[in-house]
Amino acid sequence: MNADELKSLQAPLKERYKSDPTVALITLRAEGRASEGIACKVATGRAVVAAGLHPATGGDGSLACSGDMLLEALVACAGVTLRAVATAIGLELRDATIVAEGDLDFRGTLGVSKEAPVGFAAIRLRFTLDTSATDEQCATLIRLTERYCVVFQTLRVPAAISVESVRI
Repeated sequence: MNADELKSLQAPLKERYKSDPTVALITLRAEGRASEGIACKVATGRAVVAAGLHPATGGDGSLACSGDMLLEALVACAGVTLRAVATAIGLELRDATIVAEGDLDFRGTLGVSKEAPVGFAAIRLRFTLDTSATDEQCATLIRLTERYCVVFQTLRVPAAISVESVRI
């Protein structure tokens, strides 16, 4: 795909977002299950993930969106951490479902509106636990999971990041 083809794909979307900003507001979602061992299975729909444009930016929906992948990474990390913490504190966790949802305004990433943020405006992480643990034990489990989940902490307190370009 070249620049002209990309512009051609995105032009009608940009016009639509200019005329109706609410159409650009989309919630992405990822889900996984931490039910066996210290692991979390995340539904991606692909064995090898190829990333591409989200349909809201001109993609055809056949490739994974990096926003989906970010939420999937959060779900995976939170699920693995949840199982590890439960194991470490001796809490029986029969099953757990972890859901991450994130709100995006695609006007920002397409440069339609300088007021619209580029990236997620909000991310929500929800745990549904099948356990006989007390409310206090569950609260401890979630608090420790938040504390030790690498992806969660990286999103909460962003890491210093740099960009480098190497020309070969």
